[in-house]
Amino acid sequence: MAPQVVLNGKDGGRVDGKPFDTKILERKVYLFVYADPDKKGLNEAFFDAVKAKHFDRSKYGSIAVINMAATWKPNFIIAAILKKKQKEFPDTIYVKDNRKVFVKQWQLADDDMNVLIFDHGRLLFQKSGEMSEDEQKEALKILQKVLDDS
Repeated sequence: MAPQVVLNGKDGGRVDGKPFDTKILERKVYLFVYADPDKKGLNEAFFDAVKAKHFDRSKYGSIAVINMAATWKPNFIIAAILKKKQKEFPDTIYVKDNRKVFVKQWQLADDDMNVLIFDHGRLLFQKSGEMSEDEQKEALKILQKVLDDS
């Protein structure tokens, strides 16, 4: 079980301005992505493969946390892009981490992309950087298995 993290106020939070609490991870199976905005295209093939599965959203959720402090891009531009993405993908929870809280609390890789899979709060998979084909297959297999079992 990963330590609880709450992002609120100056630390960040959801794109809609509400606080974000990792306690949500205990509710169902989650694909959790923590990313430097400059790495947004990394692992695109994996995310496309996940989307193609059309997992049952009552059992499965996705969270994208953006490491706002990891880029030279102005925060207001990233925030505008995230609001647009939130409208385009309403089933994904978009979160801003303004102060690298997850880097410090969970020891996630800074200035990179981190892909994690949680089953009701239990960490099942974690990869920083670009996923190999084998890692993509493994992660998809894990998601499929835990969703079939739940």
